[in-house]
Amino acid sequence: MPSRSLSDLHPIVAEMARKLVEEAAASGLELLVTSTLRTFDEQAELFAQGRTKPGKIVTNAKPGASWHNFGLAFDVVPLIAGKAVWNSPRWAEIGAMGKEVGLGWGGDFKSFKDLPHFEFHPDLTIALANQRRSNGEPLLA
Repeated sequence: MPSRSLSDLHPIVAEMARKLVEEAAASGLELLVTSTLRTFDEQAELFAQGRTKPGKIVTNAKPGASWHNFGLAFDVVPLIAGKAVWNSPRWAEIGAMGKEVGLGWGGDFKSFKDLPHFEFHPDLTIALANQRRSNGEPLLA
């Protein structure tokens, strides 16, 4: 099962996630972090959904092609009365808060709008992230 723990994120991204959650709380909105770090196997399972397994397609990223695989992305959902509200009318507001703290927002993706998704990887490509991971090098300088 993918992690929900901010401690599994890169420390820079974890701090940005904390700021987003705090900013949302200050505006009266509770956010639940639903996914942080994913293993390549977990990513493969998600990628199979809606393709070779039942369900709706939820990602276009194969294993090693998701920022979640590197601890540089996380997903959230707003809660109302303790219940997740995936069709919230406040996604644009949440996205703006994330961008304010320096995160990229999945709602800005061109081909696949991923409203719950936030990521941070300045000047880093997936290929470079995979290379650094293989070489045991830090992902972010």
